[in-house]
Amino acid sequence: MTDASPLRHKLTREFLLGAGFAEMIRKAMPTALILSDAERAASLRAVLDARGEHGDGLWLFAYGSLIWNPTFHYCARMVARIEGWHRAFCLAARGGRGTPDSPALLLGLMPGGTCTGAAFRIAEDALEHELDLVWRREMVTGAYIPQWVPMVDAQGHPFGQAIGFAINPDAPTYAGVLAEEEIVRRIAAARGPMGSCAEYLFNTRDGLHGLGIADPFIDEIARRVEAILISPNANVSIC
Repeated sequence: MTDASPLRHKLTREFLLGAGFAEMIRKAMPTALILSDAERAASLRAVLDARGEHGDGLWLFAYGSLIWNPTFHYCARMVARIEGWHRAFCLAARGGRGTPDSPALLLGLMPGGTCTGAAFRIAEDALEHELDLVWRREMVTGAYIPQWVPMVDAQGHPFGQAIGFAINPDAPTYAGVLAEEEIVRRIAAARGPMGSCAEYLFNTRDGLHGLGIADPFIDEIARRVEAILISPNANVSIC
């Protein structure tokens, strides 16, 4: 499926490095606390100061849109699993792929279970610039809590720690634990200046499949959303 309406914004390096992304969020959520450059830099510095491994770079763990649209430069990528966390549709986005009246549901890491995704290696000499780009994207409102998570490879062997973005349960964007029916309904209906929430879901599903990762939860949500969108009686926009 493709989005019939043209996107007014695309999540690119250039868009993130400018003021456009933060301004788009601020316009959609006038009362939202948008992190200043200094606050964002302090957050990044705190994570790097807690870094346990030093060498030729570090790992970043991706479980959602960073898999299929990383925007940052990396020198290696591999499938990785983290324990004690799972991906969940728990972030209500009133800008980007949603609106204040119909917020999108985006993914965040929540405690419990396991999560298989992609580990991206960022070179040491590019850390400051590339992680600043990541922080401009993931930490614009403080919806996430960045932290170090230990990883294992596809064979279950530990191979290091990565920065992962866990949901911030105290942030106003936290959607809570939702029933599957509600998740499906919201994703099928939400659309914003960056496209539809369904597109985000399908791209995530396809990105996981491209890495050989099977996530029954994502696959089932995608199946149910697709069924709604192709229904002749659907009252939501087809993406």
